[in-house]
Amino acid sequence: MKTESTDPHRARLATLSLAALGVVYGDIGTSPIYAVKECFDLKHGVPITAPNILGVLSLILWALTLVVSVKYLTFVLRAGNRGEGGILALLSLAFPERRGGGHVGRVARSMVFLGIAGACLLYGDGILTPAVTVLGAVEGLRVATTALDAWVVPITVGILIGIFSAQRAGTGAVGRIFGPITLVWFIAIALLGIRGILQAPAILGAFNPGHALLFLMEHKHSGLIVLGSVVLVVTGAEALYADMGHFGVRPIRWAWFLVVFPCLVLNYLGQGGLLLAEPALAAREDFNPFFMLCPRWSLYPMVILATMAAVIASQALISGAYSLTMQAVQLGYMPRLVIEHTSERERGQIYMPQVNWFLMIACIGLVLEFRSSSALANAYAVAVTLTMIITTILFFFATRRLFGWSTLRAGLFTAAALCVELPLAFANLLKIPQGGWFPLVVAAAIFILMATWKRGRQVVWERIRSSAMPLEKFITEIERRDPVRVNGTAVYLAGNGDAAPLALLHNLKHNKVLHRRIVILTIVLEESPRVADEERIEVEKLDEGFWRVRARYGFFEEPNIGNVLTRCAEHDLEFKPMETTFFLSRETVIASGRPGGMMGWRTRLFAVLSRNATSATAYFRLPANRVVELGMQVEI
Repeated sequence: MKTESTDPHRARLATLSLAALGVVYGDIGTSPIYAVKECFDLKHGVPITAPNILGVLSLILWALTLVVSVKYLTFVLRAGNRGEGGILALLSLAFPERRGGGHVGRVARSMVFLGIAGACLLYGDGILTPAVTVLGAVEGLRVATTALDAWVVPITVGILIGIFSAQRAGTGAVGRIFGPITLVWFIAIALLGIRGILQAPAILGAFNPGHALLFLMEHKHSGLIVLGSVVLVVTGAEALYADMGHFGVRPIRWAWFLVVFPCLVLNYLGQGGLLLAEPALAAREDFNPFFMLCPRWSLYPMVILATMAAVIASQALISGAYSLTMQAVQLGYMPRLVIEHTSERERGQIYMPQVNWFLMIACIGLVLEFRSSSALANAYAVAVTLTMIITTILFFFATRRLFGWSTLRAGLFTAAALCVELPLAFANLLKIPQGGWFPLVVAAAIFILMATWKRGRQVVWERIRSSAMPLEKFITEIERRDPVRVNGTAVYLAGNGDAAPLALLHNLKHNKVLHRRIVILTIVLEESPRVADEERIEVEKLDEGFWRVRARYGFFEEPNIGNVLTRCAEHDLEFKPMETTFFLSRETVIASGRPGGMMGWRTRLFAVLSRNATSATAYFRLPANRVVELGMQVEI
């Protein structure tokens, strides 16, 4: 009986682990295409000698071990926020109550600032990953033949256009083959690595961390520059934590320790072994130790496989950008955007056209501007290292609350992690003039948009609240005045369920009638990833035919008005679609320069964002023929 009960569990674990290979490890799994090449770039001024090769390979192996295996797989994955991960989930876990005064309140606000900045940096990563991975894979053609040099950039641009154009169709069908293709990829790079190790078995000495320390002490400034390229081997590590809600901790760990980590180590050692055996290869114009490991007959198949792996890595980052944007919308840091569901069964499979075309234009622009994976690599790791540092800092606060760690224990872990990550970050800051500025500019621009939208909505809310009437007082007035009532149900969407919605006040003022049954519906967005199903709906019956409904959602969830109304039947509140009308208020923002608002340019920016935000009708997928919108002007 025990075998029968555990076999399905093991089969599911194996299936999830296989799926995690493509989605979680697509980015970090394609790093061997370009990482070692960048570490041994002769422009760094580091001679290609046996001690230097062993030193660089030792840095690579221990970066993988300490950052990914120890920090993320062993510790950070333990910090699940109701099973979800990612920097926003960690922020909510570390500071569930972000308001308040005093020292605690200031720390919380500072960490919120830091967490949102980390989320903004991930957009830069999402733009760079498709560009650098696809371009790096296509560059393998240069090793096969010089005749295709001029076609590398056009082919890359064509592949990128194809990737982004296919997003609308959804990733469900393609996603099922992500895992098997990525498994073939990891097996292939492991076999290539073994081939390189056999050429120079002495490369196994790179497991000794002493080689890494000697390399850094001997080369100092040049060693720091090389360290900036070593970071490329851990790009994508943040996906381990962000995707834990999709697969669970065990499948992610199994996939890493059983497949990904061993295969990556073998390939990196193989590329180092190739250089130990033939150090003169580094001087070649088409130097690329990854593709030089391939037998001549396998070059074109390997370029195709590498391109497929790059497409999978890109897909994971693109989907992550959609999810991150949806979370930002839910938390009130971005205006409502169009969200299209590409699967009827999988809620997480979404498509956001505005985000998609922004990413595509940015990716193609990067490829046309930088034209090589080496040039793009300078920009790539800056966002990654800064995000890792932010995760480490937030994890310090989360461990004390979640695990009950003492300040000393949490501080020791944080200090140990920062001892590894701060040098990596500093080394990458040296790349800012060569392209590292790009993800910082992208992050800064998105942060300004998010901060402006958040503050603008607060100002609008304050203006509206100042003229709002308490709902109980309004009901008392209705009882006293006894206005004309018409048949049917009116649902008013309100940000505050304790006040009479402005749309309700305007409807009564201008139309002089009220429906016999009036429902004040408030969508409450919690600062946690998900809300338990039994806590979703709260229904309260009031006087004079009024009902108050509160529906709670986490920032990993998308509000579903139809589901909310259906579940109200459990509380003796039933809706007939053809007898229900939805009333919404649409605010038009007017820049007036009133005290308590924002700077003029931010006010104008907020007004533009507000005008271009998706309507509540489209966002909540309300039946358009049953919606009445009442406009109002708000001066800020």
